[in-house]
Amino acid sequence: MTPDDLRVAEPTASPAADATAGGPALFRSIRIRDLEIRNRVWVPPLCQYSVTERDGVPHDWHLVHLGSMAAGGAGLVIAEATAVNPEGRISDYDTGIWNDEQAEAWARITRFIRSQGAASGIQLAHAGRKASVWPETVDRRGSQPLEEGGWSTVAPSAIAFDGLRAPVALDESGILAVIEDFRAAARRAVDAGFDVVEVHAAHGYLVHQFLSPLSNLRDDRWGGDLEGRARLLLEVVRAVRAEIGERMPLFVRFSATDWAPGGWDEEQTSTVAGWAAEAGADFFDISTGGLVRDVRIPVGPAYQAAHAEFVRGRAGVSVSAVGRITTPEQAERLVASGAADAVMFGKAMMRDPHLALRAANALHADAAPWPPQYLRARPEANDGEF
Repeated sequence: MTPDDLRVAEPTASPAADATAGGPALFRSIRIRDLEIRNRVWVPPLCQYSVTERDGVPHDWHLVHLGSMAAGGAGLVIAEATAVNPEGRISDYDTGIWNDEQAEAWARITRFIRSQGAASGIQLAHAGRKASVWPETVDRRGSQPLEEGGWSTVAPSAIAFDGLRAPVALDESGILAVIEDFRAAARRAVDAGFDVVEVHAAHGYLVHQFLSPLSNLRDDRWGGDLEGRARLLLEVVRAVRAEIGERMPLFVRFSATDWAPGGWDEEQTSTVAGWAAEAGADFFDISTGGLVRDVRIPVGPAYQAAHAEFVRGRAGVSVSAVGRITTPEQAERLVASGAADAVMFGKAMMRDPHLALRAANALHADAAPWPPQYLRARPEANDGEF
């Protein structure tokens, strides 16, 4: 079944509980562990490449970027891929959470998001062999030279991402250090006031590199069969769960397919999602691709949603859908039909940070989360015009 075939229906049973019933499915709250999220209009991690001081510390841009989406009615706002150590940054313009200064800066942002009635999340990330590249915001491409501030990269195997510098294969101690970096970052995320922690296991970054047989050629306990290739993710999930406790939700972002023969696919994703749930993960953010270049991806409206639906059905876990979902009606069909438990609006949310308010109006939702400062702008106060 493709996303275009989905019909509005009552949501099917989900591991995450509906806290309310009635009205559009997209605007029913959802409870995950001890966190109640006011609706299913969520913001995925959106890299900004805006840390001009190159110290990993988020600043005013990040406050306004994330805060505007919270004020605009989103239920959950997840901060961009945030490195667990300096070498894990995609670029040196990325945010980090490997020291206390960074955590304190994030705390200012989470306080504002919470003040707007939204939940805040952070995606903990390590870019692996795709680290140390020039950011999108500068007019250069490829690996940042070592003499210009770049650094050596790491991966499960010494296989370069096409067009980038070759990485060094991590040894046992290096892998264990990465797990500890995720653990320490999770502790700082709690201290910074985040409501959700997400582990980045998608888009060709380090954890995904371990998962895929195209990038992991190891023959030790961190490679080989599916259990070996999934070991890093599961150990990271266990370490993060141990730090955040039992009350806080833990998400994992997967690329459900590499779109390449012999690579990672939705069957393996479903199996490992089940294992990750047993290890302490609660919710799975389903994207695709990113491991290899020059693959054919059938991009179109909601083109990744069918993968989310597959993982949800096969693994029996809660999922969000993301990718070219641009209208309230698309999102409502996905949630109401049971294909997904929530929808991540990425570029659409950057174009319109108040997308959630617009969607509530379009779907005639009573639970429209208008900030008090904006109440006089509500459509019902302006002849129904948004």
